[in-house]
Amino acid sequence: MAFYLAFKEIWRNRGRFFLFSLVIALITTLVLFIAALAEGLAAANKEYLEKLDAQVIIFQKNVDLSANTSQIGRSTLNDILRVPGVEDIGAIGLSGGSLILDQSGNRLDVSLIGIEPGKPGNPDITAGRPIMTSRANEAVIDFRIAQQADVGIGSDLTIRTIQGTEEKFYRVRVIGITSGQQYLFRPSLFLPYRTWDDIRPQPSTNRLNSELVTNIVAVRLVPGVEIDQARADIERFVSSVEAVDLKTAYEAIPGYKVQQQTLNTQQFFTLLIGILVVGGFFQIQMLQKIPQIGVLKAIGASNLLVGAAAVIQIILVTTFGVFFGALVTAALALGIPGNVPIVFSGSTVAIAVAALLAIGPIGGLVTVRVAVGVEPLMALGLSS
Repeated sequence: MAFYLAFKEIWRNRGRFFLFSLVIALITTLVLFIAALAEGLAAANKEYLEKLDAQVIIFQKNVDLSANTSQIGRSTLNDILRVPGVEDIGAIGLSGGSLILDQSGNRLDVSLIGIEPGKPGNPDITAGRPIMTSRANEAVIDFRIAQQADVGIGSDLTIRTIQGTEEKFYRVRVIGITSGQQYLFRPSLFLPYRTWDDIRPQPSTNRLNSELVTNIVAVRLVPGVEIDQARADIERFVSSVEAVDLKTAYEAIPGYKVQQQTLNTQQFFTLLIGILVVGGFFQIQMLQKIPQIGVLKAIGASNLLVGAAAVIQIILVTTFGVFFGALVTAALALGIPGNVPIVFSGSTVAIAVAALLAIGPIGGLVTVRVAVGVEPLMALGLSS
């Protein structure tokens, strides 16, 4: 009976309820796009670090976990490898550069990442082969580079970097393509470590007597070793380093936390506005039909029936609005260019939709209270 009453009223006033469902649909679209933007911007910053085949990342001590500032000498790597619980390590060099796309000088900014063959830090290969030597003019590229630069396996790329005060250009051949591996909002280009060290931007071209250094070290642990224990052991046995887990490492990327907090705050206030809008609409709706509720109670309808009808009505309207908004969002997402950092992941969308479905009943709590508290005689004007 409660469902019948709720549905009957919606159907008789379908124009009014449909317009309100559109308001909920707009709120849904806004929430989903903010959630997707937060996911996309996070991925554009951390994608490579998050996908590392390692459990611990080592930085130079006292650099506030800044990967680009961290400088770890090659002589330190053997000390790390001897720490109990460490299975293997991989030196990772991080820098930036650009690809020359055509004769007119169009460029594509990329993250240049130096890796050691067969060590932690190597990306998963989806086409071609992995890097197998520490010094060769070859590269593995993010699939986004393949799309934007229109290159594939066997193609030659020209990398531009600044060394000292001069522009330097290097030719490398594409030997493999990997899945999404963005770092600092740029698709990644992986190079053999010593090749990367030759290509990376330098403050000076005179490096004959300098020690080969790495920015960070990826550590794969022996199965069963606790991450916290391994971190403590590394810092105890190796001087001047700081060991952290992957989550701590990518959250230390400059601007990452602030960016995510800003977007999460926007999402929270959008949901709060949704609760107030839903609550306000159904409150007005309920005040307009107090005489009808009085009649229902006068002929024997219980508070449970009246309250259940109000809740079911709220759920029906909210559910329709949320799923209509989700369909509109999916349609709009099809037209978004690939270089826009918006990612609709299943878990993020599910959480956002669940939160949106909850705002209806939450916003309508006052409405239910009003419906239950209606006195039949007063509602019909028969009591002073």
